[in-house]
Amino acid sequence: MMKKVTIRDIAREAGVSPSTVSRVINKSAPVRKELEEKVLEVIKKMGYTPNLVARSLRKGYTDTVGFIVPDITNPFFSLIIKGAEDFFKKKKISLVVCSSNHDVKEEEKLIEMLVSKKMDGLLLIGAGSNNRLLSSILNRVKVVFVDRVYEGYDAPYVVSDNYNGMKKLVWYLVKTGHRSFAFLNGEEGTYSATERLKGFVDALKEAGIKDYVVFFGQFTYESGFSLVKKLKKIPDAIVCGNDLMAYGAIDALEEMGYGVPKDVSVTGFDDLPFSKHYKPSLTTVRQPFHAMGYESAKILHWMISGKSKENKKIVLETELIIRESTKGGSEYETNGNS
Repeated sequence: MMKKVTIRDIAREAGVSPSTVSRVINKSAPVRKELEEKVLEVIKKMGYTPNLVARSLRKGYTDTVGFIVPDITNPFFSLIIKGAEDFFKKKKISLVVCSSNHDVKEEEKLIEMLVSKKMDGLLLIGAGSNNRLLSSILNRVKVVFVDRVYEGYDAPYVVSDNYNGMKKLVWYLVKTGHRSFAFLNGEEGTYSATERLKGFVDALKEAGIKDYVVFFGQFTYESGFSLVKKLKKIPDAIVCGNDLMAYGAIDALEEMGYGVPKDVSVTGFDDLPFSKHYKPSLTTVRQPFHAMGYESAKILHWMISGKSKENKKIVLETELIIRESTKGGSEYETNGNS
């Protein structure tokens, strides 16, 4: 069995003290550039691997962060994760991603598991509006909420402007002649579903339109498909809680013999990469996925390193994207290929 290379072995080979090698590895104090290069060359030659567990114990943190999302197969969450990962890679911090499968009890188990493993911090996209562990974990680990705001908890968060994004979308539909609506929303009580519903209702109220219905389901293709089948009449426009629901709604309508947008307009919310390739291409609201993940990771890193003492609350702008799934006036057609 080969003998494990130690810091003393590196020091002997490089002709320096073990404390100098330690400073180079841990970047705990300045070392002359030529000396640092010499030590790093010997480390590479001898194949030395630091004991990360022991190193973490000495430093007091693990360089590991947890990220809990409701559904890792949903491209929306995957794109947010990518943003966080891109930030943490630059900081040499590992990201552990877990999926709660839209189950609050499963989410609670995952939170307990990650906290017990001494994660330096946690990014959380909650499965519901209520989690009994939230107040306790905020005292035990640094947390940033992503795509969620929890009433009564003074914690940092990064969200997109769901409310105004939905208002812009509905006003576009009103201005292009739509007078009856169905809103197929996601999980009732979640922050994004609540804000989008407010934007939808307020826009129609301002327009003086009362002909609308609202259904709650899940932010999934299957839910969009099944909710369309529950409609007693097909309105001028079906507004969906996200793009996945819109894909399902369009497929259900076509199965029922309705053309989109010939007979009914359909919209989404997210602007997933596939939405511009869907047939018909989807009118939707673009969310800044990558920025949501990246900015939340940046805030958490500030908190872990002690640089941020205030609870940052960031609301990112959304953008209306007009494509083929809606009947629009000529003043909007220039955006059709966005």
